Amino acid sequence: MRVKDRLPRIGLLGPAFIAAVAYVDPGNVATNVTAGSRFGYTLVWVVVMANIMAVLVQYLSAKLGMVTGRSLAGHMGERLPKGPRIAYWLQAETIAIATDLAEVVGGAIALNLLFDLPLVLGAIITAAVAMVILRIGDLRGQSALERVIVGFLALIAVGFMAGLFVKPPEAGPLAAGLVPMFEGSDSVLLASGIIGATVMPHVIYLHSCLTVGRLGRRGEGLSMRQLLAGTRTDVVLALIVAGVLNLSLLVVAAASLNGLPGTDTLQGVHDVVSTELGAGVALLFAVALLGSGLASTSIGSAAGAEVMKGLLGVRLPLLVRRIVTLIPALIVLALGAEPSRALVISQVVLSIGIPFALIPLVSLTARRDVMGEHVNRLGTTAAACLVTAIVIALNVSLLWLTFT
Repeated sequence: MRVKDRLPRIGLLGPAFIAAVAYVDPGNVATNVTAGSRFGYTLVWVVVMANIMAVLVQYLSAKLGMVTGRSLAGHMGERLPKGPRIAYWLQAETIAIATDLAEVVGGAIALNLLFDLPLVLGAIITAAVAMVILRIGDLRGQSALERVIVGFLALIAVGFMAGLFVKPPEAGPLAAGLVPMFEGSDSVLLASGIIGATVMPHVIYLHSCLTVGRLGRRGEGLSMRQLLAGTRTDVVLALIVAGVLNLSLLVVAAASLNGLPGTDTLQGVHDVVSTELGAGVALLFAVALLGSGLASTSIGSAAGAEVMKGLLGVRLPLLVRRIVTLIPALIVLALGAEPSRALVISQVVLSIGIPFALIPLVSLTARRDVMGEHVNRLGTTAAACLVTAIVIALNVSLLWLTFT
């Protein structure tokens, strides 16, 4: 292999950063802040493990789309008979709705914190802005959407990491948090939520779609090895950013909010942050939460549309789909349900849906008749199977603790 075949081009970066926004959505904020405020640094290892797993999973998804020219949902739509295909779509759609609920509710909470808007109105505004973001991609292409998303990531980074500079964490307890352990059944529930909020099913489907066209003109004249090298770099860089942001949320909560009353809701967290770290940090937190909700719900909508197209061959108008997926969030808020609790529960639902995306992804990328010479190596398949086993084990533990 020539050296230049192994060197990625900077122009190939971008698709993984779109996926990375979903890894720092309001559901992540709720689960990571809750984990830090309730259990200190105990679940640091879960955040680190989840992001390492996400690197492998997102690379396999991007690789499947790039090599085969077909998304994961498209492959499943081709292979499943009608009955199982509809059932598979229903579970995927349930996951998409749970995702949308978390992201829209998060945006609504942020608008309430910043402008004192009613939550229902904030949810509608969040959904409307998300449609505008997606429209940018439709009119200007995927590269323009990638630039918008990177801008949101920068905004989110400033807001969520500000607390680290005001009150840095202690190195000893932080390092101790890398040792795997739990503190009772509630910590297992949160660990499952962190996994669900990090290795997200809808982004597994979406990433394979983003690379189907081999990045258009950016990929012209490049060998598949060069394209895959660029994709690996894209995934690693994007998920390092997402991982650092997720870890920052937990660490800030562990260092500054642990054991304090009122940290079981995002509104309460905002108030405690204002008291403990200052009004400026609280303002940045609220702005970052808004950016997180606006960007991630646009990505969630795109993922849901791709799943429907791949499995059913149907593409609803964006407005229709946006209204349908918005309804559950509006119902939750209108009924007066505690929004932060709804965020955490939505991430648990996501965790339960992960195996339905992971198992087909691992199976397809391990098949030579699908991937040709770019089939997974044995070690890659073994690592992917281990990731899948860990996720399923956490889900079984979650169900056991919930219903016994």
